[in-house]
Amino acid sequence: MRSSKPALAAALVLLSGCSLAPDYHRPAVAAADAYKEVPTGWTVASPAADASPASWWEAFGDPVLNGLEGRIEAGSPSLAAAVARYDQAIGALREAKADLYPQISANGGAQRDRAPANRPLATTGRSVTYNEYQLGGSFDWEIDLFGRVRNSIKANKGEAQASAADVAGVRLGLQTSLATAYFRMRGLDAREGLLKQTVEAYQKAYDLTDVRHQGGVASGLDTSRARAQLASARAELIDIHAQRAAFEHAIAVLVGEPATTFSVAADPKQNTPPSFPTGTPSTLLQRRPDIDAAERRVYAANARIGVAKAALYPSLSLGGGGGYETTGPNLLSAASNFWALGPASLALSLFDGGARAARVRISRAEFAEASANYKQTVLTAFKEVEDDLATGRDLVQEERDERDAAQAAETTRDLAFTRYRDGASDYLEVVTAQTAALDAERSLLDLHTRQLTTAVDTVHSLGGVVK
Repeated sequence: MRSSKPALAAALVLLSGCSLAPDYHRPAVAAADAYKEVPTGWTVASPAADASPASWWEAFGDPVLNGLEGRIEAGSPSLAAAVARYDQAIGALREAKADLYPQISANGGAQRDRAPANRPLATTGRSVTYNEYQLGGSFDWEIDLFGRVRNSIKANKGEAQASAADVAGVRLGLQTSLATAYFRMRGLDAREGLLKQTVEAYQKAYDLTDVRHQGGVASGLDTSRARAQLASARAELIDIHAQRAAFEHAIAVLVGEPATTFSVAADPKQNTPPSFPTGTPSTLLQRRPDIDAAERRVYAANARIGVAKAALYPSLSLGGGGGYETTGPNLLSAASNFWALGPASLALSLFDGGARAARVRISRAEFAEASANYKQTVLTAFKEVEDDLATGRDLVQEERDERDAAQAAETTRDLAFTRYRDGASDYLEVVTAQTAALDAERSLLDLHTRQLTTAVDTVHSLGGVVK
């Protein structure tokens, strides 16, 4: 009989090490050795797997942008909300870990009691008044026979890690959104500078046409065309102001400041877009916060299969308590102590209509869904990187061609105006040439802005790591 107790203890230890969760393996996704759309001459980088996100925006060499990016950490409500969700996940993990240990409580009390004379089984026929003192404690402990608690901890740990990756993803998203809005605003500043020069040139052209019309050299049609062009350029200038204000307000929200009190001084200068090292497709799986979060949720779903399967087996709980109880002053004497081992309970549901088996099936389906979501996230990430690399490569050549077109259009505009001034053509030729030149210059500025925002998109698609 004595030898059965060590055997029972050994069996409990072995069972407490049992886990019913499947062995976890990260879902397999094929990754190429290199990106297809990498521009010729680029160097493929191989950063460390644990490289931390750098202040990538400093590569653009814009002090104003650097200052704005630095305000996101302390000012963005969206980032604060993501951090709060992470704190909730850490709290849930700690709560799950608490189930590994006994739940211990202490209690004490003092009261004065009076037992009536007519109480049942009274032998003296008199009432009794006495003091009662009690001091003690109890414990309750679930033995984790089939890994329910440990798999719950694994699931909550996976969710906490996914939440940490979500915070990194929100931070990167805010940073790149701010940079995109900033460069679009600066693109509008450059267009505003172009339009101011255009309005000034159109004003001079209108004045010349009006003088020629009053002298009988030009027709009223030429004057009307010149005035229409001037008014159109002024109207576009006003529209630029409205568009710029919208981007400025968007930046205010991103840094956590009311749009009413926020402003960024106009600056028509546009910086040269930098090139960022891409690494290899396999490093993308370690760089991107959304991929990391999706993989950790697969891990958590795998652990929850073990939790669901553990419900199919018995659960064992141990309890006990002890302390001191007396009616006199000798509370802590040996004669006043009491103890109890128990209750000890072994519970197993014999029939539940298939509810526990259904829970296992649900958990397996949740794992399959999380795995599919992970694979989709990875494929989307590869697509986004290839898209940005192709766009960035093609924009370089497109800008060269557009610059040539803008120079040719400027030459045509100047020649057309000279011909009109010398009386060799009418003003329609000038209007056509001026419109073409403005369109070409506007397109050139827009292309440069697209290069800057594509560089920002590339940082986002690569996960924010640039070293």
